[in-house]
Amino acid sequence: MIITISKSVIENMLIHASPFLEKKDTSQITSHVYLNASNGKLTLKATDYEIGFLTTTSNLTITQDGSITANGKKFLDIVRILKDGDINLEVKKDTLHISQSHSNFKLPTFSYNEFPEFPSYEGKPRISIDSHVLIESLKKITPAIDTNNPKFELNGALIDIQKDYINFASTDTRRLAVVNIANTSEQELSIIIPKKAIIEIQKLFFDNIELYYDETNLIIHSEQYTFFTKLINGKFPEYSRIIPKEVANSLLLPKAIMIDSIKQITTISTDLKITLLNSVITFESLSDDNIEAKTEITHETGFNEPFTIAINSRYLLDFLNSINSSEFTIGLNQGNLPFILNDDNFKTVVMPIVI
Repeated sequence: MIITISKSVIENMLIHASPFLEKKDTSQITSHVYLNASNGKLTLKATDYEIGFLTTTSNLTITQDGSITANGKKFLDIVRILKDGDINLEVKKDTLHISQSHSNFKLPTFSYNEFPEFPSYEGKPRISIDSHVLIESLKKITPAIDTNNPKFELNGALIDIQKDYINFASTDTRRLAVVNIANTSEQELSIIIPKKAIIEIQKLFFDNIELYYDETNLIIHSEQYTFFTKLINGKFPEYSRIIPKEVANSLLLPKAIMIDSIKQITTISTDLKITLLNSVITFESLSDDNIEAKTEITHETGFNEPFTIAINSRYLLDFLNSINSSEFTIGLNQGNLPFILNDDNFKTVVMPIVI
């Protein structure tokens, strides 16, 4: 393989591939990127077996076709320190030579034939979801996905496709986030996507994407990239049962003022107590130390007796930072029962702290 490619092009490809590399064990071929130069284009692949990334470019000059692997991190480090302009890549005796002007580098390689196979989207069933809706829905539910839960299915988000709706759902057992969108489809499907994959999907894709699946993989294809992730094999909790069917009190609240008030309390404590009474909402810290934070806002609540809920502030802020509206609705029953934060088709059910 002998190619000439601009620094900006190969650097951008390697930066996008970086999250897909095995970081801890450089003896693994999955710490390498795979390069193939043929048919007038360069294909780059990276995978840690769980998620994978593929991109191509025709913005290069190919003198000799070929394939190679190289340590992705070291390759990127070398490219970054070179000057803007063209870089020459050449394979000699199973070694990748990287050169520019008077600068020369060598990287050892592994056998490219041993690089993991990528699942193909060709011939696979397709999922019909608007690209923008998919990305926005995943953004809203991502904060509620658990991490390192022994119940593997909670370390991902559910896409629950039914004939007349699609629900996106995630939970960390203290809260449940759900986005509901209308749907018209003959297809019914439930898949659980790992959190790491969801984060990378949001970085890579914006519009005009195609989703495909099989029993073990979700594959996303766009003009620029092809991405795959292993699906989580498990049964997601019956999330619809967790959502309160009725609420005794529903209150419309201002987003910006609520965020400011909550953030004042979080300088002292992540847990806070909110008390609603007449035309005042009071925010107080819940801390074991002899430190106290307290603030209040004027807002008609409809409560003639004090109504108090205690909550982890992060749950409120995650919800509020995910919505575009200037107002949101909170649905309350009793102070020790789950309550609902609601904005249009997005809701989060939160378990309060018992005090």
